[in-house]
Amino acid sequence: MFSLLLRRLFTVAIFLIAAGPLFTRAEAQFLLKTPNAAGAGGATVTTPHVSAELVAHAPDGIGPGRPLQLGLLIRHQPDWHTYWLNPGDSGLPTQLQWQLPEGIDAGEIAWPVPRKIPLGQLANYGYEGEVLLPVPLTVSPAWRPGPLAQDATFQLHASWLVCRQECIPEEGRFTLQVPIQGTTALHAAAFRAAADAHPRPLPADGGSARVDGDALELRVAGLPAGWRGRDLELFAETPGVLRHAAAPEQSWDADGLWRARVPLSPERSEGPEPLPLVLAQSGAGVRVALPVTGGWPPLAPAAEVSPALAAALAANARDAAPAAAPVTPAPLAAWLAALAGALLGGLVLNLMPCVFPVLAIKVAGFARHGQDLRAQRLGGLAYAAGVVLSFLALGAGMLALRAAGEAVGWGFQLQSPAVVAALAALFTLIGLNLAGLFEFGSLLPSSLASLQARHPVLDAFLTGVLAVAVASPCTAPFMGASLGLTATLPAAQALAIFAALGLGLALPYGLAAWLPAVARALPRPGAWMDTLRRLLAFPMFATVVWLTWVLGQQVGIDGAAALLALLVLLALVVWTLTLRGGARALLAPLSIAAGLWLAWAWAPKLVQPAPTAVAVGAPAAQGAWQAWQPDLPAQLLGQGRAVFVDYTAAWCVTCQYNKQTTLADAEVLQDFAAKNVALLRADWTRRDPAITAALGELGRTGVPVYVLHAPGRAPVVFSEILGRAELRAALAAL
Repeated sequence: MFSLLLRRLFTVAIFLIAAGPLFTRAEAQFLLKTPNAAGAGGATVTTPHVSAELVAHAPDGIGPGRPLQLGLLIRHQPDWHTYWLNPGDSGLPTQLQWQLPEGIDAGEIAWPVPRKIPLGQLANYGYEGEVLLPVPLTVSPAWRPGPLAQDATFQLHASWLVCRQECIPEEGRFTLQVPIQGTTALHAAAFRAAADAHPRPLPADGGSARVDGDALELRVAGLPAGWRGRDLELFAETPGVLRHAAAPEQSWDADGLWRARVPLSPERSEGPEPLPLVLAQSGAGVRVALPVTGGWPPLAPAAEVSPALAAALAANARDAAPAAAPVTPAPLAAWLAALAGALLGGLVLNLMPCVFPVLAIKVAGFARHGQDLRAQRLGGLAYAAGVVLSFLALGAGMLALRAAGEAVGWGFQLQSPAVVAALAALFTLIGLNLAGLFEFGSLLPSSLASLQARHPVLDAFLTGVLAVAVASPCTAPFMGASLGLTATLPAAQALAIFAALGLGLALPYGLAAWLPAVARALPRPGAWMDTLRRLLAFPMFATVVWLTWVLGQQVGIDGAAALLALLVLLALVVWTLTLRGGARALLAPLSIAAGLWLAWAWAPKLVQPAPTAVAVGAPAAQGAWQAWQPDLPAQLLGQGRAVFVDYTAAWCVTCQYNKQTTLADAEVLQDFAAKNVALLRADWTRRDPAITAALGELGRTGVPVYVLHAPGRAPVVFSEILGRAELRAALAAL
């Protein structure tokens, strides 16, 4: 009866494979809004470009009249920067939105003095390295913590634009618990440094600004004596007033009066009165608001677009379609080689650990039809049809998503935590059925319970569908190059490669079904079949363990625990449905209601991305693995170091096997250290367009992929089953 369960639930598996891109796209939108889910409940958010942390300074605890500051501590990756209050010719300032306890109010950001970041004929104002943006808080006498409260909770939603040559908008949510009593001074040095870098106020009566044609003449007195005779940096707090890239003409009078002439921006958008400026020298600054005389010149009139032109532009935007990516038919010899590689890859895929759970179902099928050669042959053909058609559907979905601009690769459906959780539930039900906890005949009407006898071919077809669902995350030898080629081929040639891959996976089972010797080698049906059936439940439960571990890598330990709890509830629901009489009438509705309520309450834990730890600011120790970043290999190669990149994923069993064998071998690690090879790990467990693009540049669409880069040499791409000997030989040749 276990195959009946497959018939009823494989529909769910087919839906999950088809819906995988939808889940993935929704999660990508969520990730774009919140780079790191730790921000939803923690004090740190880490992205590939910055590490942002909400920190506090409360030297005397929290209370009315006591000093209290919070701040966003941003640590930038090399060459990346965020922006000041006035970002300059481009960019956006960092913005903070607070959720504070009642009776506590936040002031404005006490911006440290920025630095000028030249961009050709333009200039920006911002921060590199590490910067703290402090905010003073005021605790009013109306603030009343609870009688048992020990901490005050502060929440922040921060958004920033981080740029190098390209710019990436990022944001995060932070939560920080600050003790009400006692001292919070862990980051006291950072707050002192930020206070020293904050420009001190300078009286406005010591200076003036006068508009003179297309320039502004400045006069400022009372500046620090140590600055006299030196050139100062000038930062206008109001955007779009001055030409940011232009260096002011500066001079000093004998009495310490600083004079400067600064060009006005030809695209000036404001004429502030007074004019707030920051003057700085060697990182220290003063702020002055200068009265403006002479009258601001009139602003340039804003350009207008006629209604007819606006309508035409809107119509063009609606009708415009993205240009299709160019495809080139492969030469016949190359295409036939790719077909052969896909066929061999599909054959080897039967030996991958991913396929072991389906092997259990295959063994049970042989046992059931071992003496019925006709049923066995029909089952073999149906299984092959299920495998090939599923590979074609999966390949067509991947190609369609790529044509729509999505960055996806082989195994993309298991990058969705929702799909992983649903497959874990599916295999739990299969395992419970094999173990004898329930029979569909006792839960369903007899017309449905007899489907197994009436439709054995459909049962075998859906078994092939499940084989593809669990085997597709694996990449066997000979598969990588063939799958990588599909990205550049016309649809017909690309789908033929997917069909060859499915044919290779189905071929051993199909041949065995058509060989009478296989049937003669099996014992006749008997009591041993029931024992075998219960034994085969354990590979299913082992698959559930693997899927739960994969989900834990994607969403964290809380998500994995939530999945396990929901699977226990699923087993409870199934058990209550096997009861009879009043026990079933009482317990089944209660268990179903509890399961539905907890599934609704815990579903967010199954899709929230886990925190991603990124090492910032310190080089990795020799022999230690570093997180891959798009520009890191080039940086390391520029330093004269060889680089080994492991493109991996938690759901890739082949990746985990190589990680525990060849990549953990003491001699291999010693060779890495002897050649001073930088070790980078590109984790593709969750969707990452940057990793997808890097794989595409290597002609690959899935993992595992292992690449050795060396200065002045072409990259060496190793086989999917990473051999210790081939890796050591490549290292010895460096």
